[in-house]
Amino acid sequence: MSIVPAVSAWPNAPLAGKVVLVTGGANGIGRGIAQAVLGAGGQVMIGDLDVDAGKACLVEWDRPADTAFRKLDITSESSVRGFIAAALKRFGRIDGLVNNAGIAGAHGPALADMEWSEWQRRLSSLHGAFLCSKHALPALGADGGGAILNIASTRAQMSEPDSEAYAAAKGGLVAFTHALALSAGPAVRVNSISPGWIATAAWQAPARRRTPSLSKADHAQHPVGRVGQPGDIGALAVFLLSDMGGFITGQDHVIDGGMTRKMIYVD
Repeated sequence: MSIVPAVSAWPNAPLAGKVVLVTGGANGIGRGIAQAVLGAGGQVMIGDLDVDAGKACLVEWDRPADTAFRKLDITSESSVRGFIAAALKRFGRIDGLVNNAGIAGAHGPALADMEWSEWQRRLSSLHGAFLCSKHALPALGADGGGAILNIASTRAQMSEPDSEAYAAAKGGLVAFTHALALSAGPAVRVNSISPGWIATAAWQAPARRRTPSLSKADHAQHPVGRVGQPGDIGALAVFLLSDMGGFITGQDHVIDGGMTRKMIYVD
């Protein structure tokens, strides 16, 4: 039995008739968002460099009429063009774009030791959001009511040592969000989500999948009493992509179990 929760149906199918693209959608938070879109009645196309994980998603979801996968490199403009074109060919429209793909690890070399090429690589989530938004916007705005969702991080607001590139990328996504919201509106709404600690070990390709190893202390440091799950991000994504979020644009939405509101003192 899979340890990844099955696709759960939403009441009233808030994304019925809508097509949503999710970059980095084969693993982790991206997969959680893609599954939530399916559960909300939408159709989803995921793009990812991890071909095995992408194909595994389609098999496990078993929704051939509503799902598609294409290998995607968000740092390649030709790859992004192909991804958007393939989605339009398959589904005929695009209603939502989730810019989720990027370097997952927050920690890198010390700044003094980081090569320019590595700095650029670690900003790939910001570069990819630009490329994917650029090429998806004409379709998103065709009928009005389109939505872009950028996946940032609470690390845009708080940090640990040796995470400058990751913080810069995620902070850039938050700023990119409110700037694009003004440029793309009113036809397209643009928002971002800043997740906190999300346990993604169970939401990987089958060969890498495992039950998260979390302690009572891990859960207890969250005011809600637990570490987050990809489905938590998926739930907010559905709201923001659907008409329920129709009066919301240009905003960053922190979803972290309250951790960034918790004051910590050292005795």
